[in-house]
Amino acid sequence: MASQFGLITTRRFLPMFLTQFFGALNDNVFKQSLLLVFTYQIVSTSSANVSTLNNMAALLFILPYFLFSATAGQLADRYEKAWLTRWLKLSEIIIMLLATIGFLTHQLWLLMLALFLMGTHSTFFGPIKYAILPQILKPNELMSGNALFQTGTSLAILLGMIIGGVVMANSDGNLLWVSLTVLTIAIAGFLSARFILAQPLNAPDLKVNWNFLATSIETLKYSWRVPPVFYAIIGISWFWFYGATYLTQIPQLTQQNLHGGETVVSLLLTLFSIGVGIGSLLCRRLSGANVSLKLVPIGAAGLTLFATDLFFALGSLPAVSGELLGITQLFAEFAYWRVMFDIVMLGLSGGFYIVPLYAYMQEQSPETHRARIIAANNILNALFMVVSAVISIVVLSLLHLSLASLFLFTALLNALVCYFVLNKLRRLPTDSSGNTIKPSA
Repeated sequence: MASQFGLITTRRFLPMFLTQFFGALNDNVFKQSLLLVFTYQIVSTSSANVSTLNNMAALLFILPYFLFSATAGQLADRYEKAWLTRWLKLSEIIIMLLATIGFLTHQLWLLMLALFLMGTHSTFFGPIKYAILPQILKPNELMSGNALFQTGTSLAILLGMIIGGVVMANSDGNLLWVSLTVLTIAIAGFLSARFILAQPLNAPDLKVNWNFLATSIETLKYSWRVPPVFYAIIGISWFWFYGATYLTQIPQLTQQNLHGGETVVSLLLTLFSIGVGIGSLLCRRLSGANVSLKLVPIGAAGLTLFATDLFFALGSLPAVSGELLGITQLFAEFAYWRVMFDIVMLGLSGGFYIVPLYAYMQEQSPETHRARIIAANNILNALFMVVSAVISIVVLSLLHLSLASLFLFTALLNALVCYFVLNKLRRLPTDSSGNTIKPSA
């Protein structure tokens, strides 16, 4: 564990880690602030519907992953990644200046445009951040690097939501403060990007195809032709489906099932993030220095087991009425402890599951196509998240089933999907040491 944390102090890794951390932090500060602006300011002074605005915002942020991921992958393979990152981080500052104008003038269209551009920024940064890890890390550091990346991202998401909420709550309607916050974080990301070490070009002769539709199809087809990579991508995308299904419902779960207030929502998100962080950091210790998938079945089993237990735990909660419960009251009742335990263990199981798959995908990707493969992963991640939202709407709104039923359905589906993915990966050809034979370009 000490050597794992020692990686974060190296000149090779720290600037990239901080750049990724500040990017995820700013995404979530901005999105959380925007949600609160929609709820408490814009909607109260216009005829806009908060649910419509929230759904439109989610669509605008995820749309660039469909449109630009393949192009982003080509650029990351074609050009030097540290140079690209610095330009992207400079663009983030410009986007946040645009958002500042939107905040201060209450122009909804400007805020929506800034959100779309932030999604575009994240789309182009995604292939860079994961494709650069195998270049700046040694093979026996790849698991540790991915574990630290995943932990940092989980903390950044959590801190972003908290900071966004705290700044908005204490600004008394003055959106200058949230504007200064997102600008400061964007500048910090740019400064950290300036220290990323330059890397060799992966495919200097690649001719970039700007037809995003044709390139997206070509990128997905290529990943299909590399079985170790393709099935790892399916496993990773399934995790995004699974996580989106659960995390999206936590506010409603808190209100309807736990009869809890906003502080309880924050508590549950914190518990989940802590679980992911612990699970991610334990991957290196439990599976060894080299990339290994042996923790993935354990993580997959945990995702089904603890989600099933959550279904029964929700059914055994006491009936509560009156004022919404706070954190203190939640800890005073044992039945709620079971729910909190399940959420922590779901996060920990997720860390066991996702970190080895990300490291495996990077290791198995041919060097000349690595960023484009990660772009294919991002496209499928976004698709699975959209399917997650559709299925949740069908189960909750059309079939009128409970949240607990949705969780149980997802848990059972998880067992089937993970069995399929792991069975496919297990059958891939291996060398004399039992390692999957890495494909060539």
